[in-house]
Amino acid sequence: MTIRELDVDELFHAALNGNRRALGRLLTLIELGGSAADAIADQSFHRQHGVPVIGITGAPGAGKSTLTGQLLRTLPELGLRPAVIAVDPSSPLTGGAILGDRVRMDDVSGDHGFIRSVATRGHAGGLALSVPGCARLFDSAGYDPVIIETVGVGQVEVDVAGAADTTVVVVTPGWGDAVQANKAGLLEVADLFVINKADREGANDTRRDLELMLDLSHVSGQHQEYRPPIILTTAVDGHGVDHLWEAIVAHRSHLERSGELTRRRQARFRFEVMSRLNDHLSSMVDTITATIDDRSGRSPASLSAELLNSILAPDAGRLR
Repeated sequence: MTIRELDVDELFHAALNGNRRALGRLLTLIELGGSAADAIADQSFHRQHGVPVIGITGAPGAGKSTLTGQLLRTLPELGLRPAVIAVDPSSPLTGGAILGDRVRMDDVSGDHGFIRSVATRGHAGGLALSVPGCARLFDSAGYDPVIIETVGVGQVEVDVAGAADTTVVVVTPGWGDAVQANKAGLLEVADLFVINKADREGANDTRRDLELMLDLSHVSGQHQEYRPPIILTTAVDGHGVDHLWEAIVAHRSHLERSGELTRRRQARFRFEVMSRLNDHLSSMVDTITATIDDRSGRSPASLSAELLNSILAPDAGRLR
C-alpha cells in the first residue's frame, strides 16, 4: 500500500466524521485520478446509502445556478444536508474549474451544505469523468440529496441523465422555438420541466409548448406511465422552489414504486464502468499511436486493424 493510499484511509475516516477539509481533499484526489481516486471509489462504493441524485440542466442563462442556490437555502430547513457538484467549463490555462457557479451559490450554502466545482476538462457533453465518484463520496459522507448542476452545453442533457436519478430540465420564457427544435432530446431525459423566470412575459406560451410536446410524446408511446410535470419558478426570489422540491420527491416515489429506480441505478453503474473503460482505452491508444506515421507502408485501415489486434491479443504479435 502506498503512502497516498494510507492518506486516503485517514481522510476517508475523517470525512465520514464530518471533517469538511478532509472531504475537500478527497474530492481533489478524485479529480486528479489515478490509484488514490480508485481507492476512494472502492471505499465509497461499499459505504453508500443510495441517497437521491438530482441533475439540473438546461441552456446557459436559464438560471440553473440561482435555482440550485435556492434549493441549498430551502433543503436544510427540511432537515436535509444537500451537496452540489457544479460542473464548470475548464480553464484553458490550468484545466481547472472556472468556479462561476460556486461563486454564485457560496453565500447560501453555510455549514449545512457543500458545494464543489468540477472542471469538465474537455469531456464531451460537459460532464467530467469524476462526477460519479464525487456523487458517491458525498453519499458516503452523509449528504442528502446530491445535486449535479451542469454547464448546459452540447449533449450535457443526455450525460446528466446518465448520472442522476431525477433530471430537471430548466427553460425560460421565449424559448418556444428552441423547445420545438430540441424536443426529442429534452423529452428523452426530462423527468421534470422548470420554466424559470416565470414572472416574464411568455411563460404561459412556453408552458403550452411543453404541454403540447408531452401530449405528442404520449401518442408516440414515449411516456407511458409517467408524465413529467411542469413547474413555474422565479429563482431570484425563491418563488415555486417548494413546488419543485415536492415534484422531485413525488418523482422519487414513482421511481421506487415502479422499480425504475433500480433500473436507472444499474444503467448508471454500467455508464460509469463504460466511462472508465473509455478513459483507459483512450490513454492506451494515445500511447500506441504516438510514434506511428505514413512511412510504415500500410494504409490507415490496415494499420488501425493491426493495432486493435495488438490491444485485444497483445501476445499474438507486435508491430514491426
